[in-house]
Amino acid sequence: MSTTAKFLTILLGLVLTFIASADGDRTTKFSNQGSVANTRHNMTQRQSSGGGPAGITMDQYRSDYGEVCVYCHTPHGASASGAGARLPLWNRTIVPTTYQVYSALNTSTMTQPVTQPGVNSLACLSCHDGQTAIDSIINMPGSGRYLASQASSTNIGFLSTWSNPSGLGPSVHANMVECMTCHSSSAGVVGAGATDFSAFLIGTDLRNDHPVGVRYPANGSNADFKSTTATFSNIRFFDTNGNSRPDKNEIRLYDTGEGFEVECATCHDPHGVPSGGPGSQFNPTFLRVSNSSSTLCLACHTK
Repeated sequence: MSTTAKFLTILLGLVLTFIASADGDRTTKFSNQGSVANTRHNMTQRQSSGGGPAGITMDQYRSDYGEVCVYCHTPHGASASGAGARLPLWNRTIVPTTYQVYSALNTSTMTQPVTQPGVNSLACLSCHDGQTAIDSIINMPGSGRYLASQASSTNIGFLSTWSNPSGLGPSVHANMVECMTCHSSSAGVVGAGATDFSAFLIGTDLRNDHPVGVRYPANGSNADFKSTTATFSNIRFFDTNGNSRPDKNEIRLYDTGEGFEVECATCHDPHGVPSGGPGSQFNPTFLRVSNSSSTLCLACHTK
């Protein structure tokens, strides 16, 4: 075999190997242990050390602020209006949106009132409804760049004032819809078979997801639902360890003015919850309680 033929054979093999390895879903390389820095909610370049996607590759699609927490929180200059004003030191954009809610299905089993998602859902939907860039924040760290109107405006120009340490500025400030260009099983890009995030793109139509903004029955008023065992401020919760405090691994309901309701944070903690004590991995999809044998569902539902 000639030298040229050998080279072409090797090149073809490399291409086929790349395509094969890129097809289908990829499990996360994050350890999912210890802190949010080791989970998919870490949007910094540090994703590339310790696992996750290639950090510098992602610099084309988001500003790498170099701080894990800043994509949601800021110690100074936090949101002072709208839903963000009711979230802890909130730094992310929350665009005013009317969502299609579960009650639109007119199912006979829905007996409780349903409202638009509350702040403990809007915090999650600020990424997962696919409207807002994942790097859309109000106060950029250590830069003196602050824009109060960014609390509710998807101002891409402001985001582009940041310079990534790699020197590669984002050409696209991607939201989750744009992330699907690569992160879906149907991505039409050769070799783009990155982890499939389709299930995590919730969108603005919430009718095919567990209801949020739905009132939880008052204790003892509905035999299909278990009664909560404790109240702390505007939270009712199932106090599994009896310490009268809503811990990360306890299911809770939030009252933001319309009664105690189920919200995204009822079942999910975005910072991760250890599945079995110190050193263990976090529960999948940031669940407060593992749903093995429907344990999560049966925390509330009597079946």
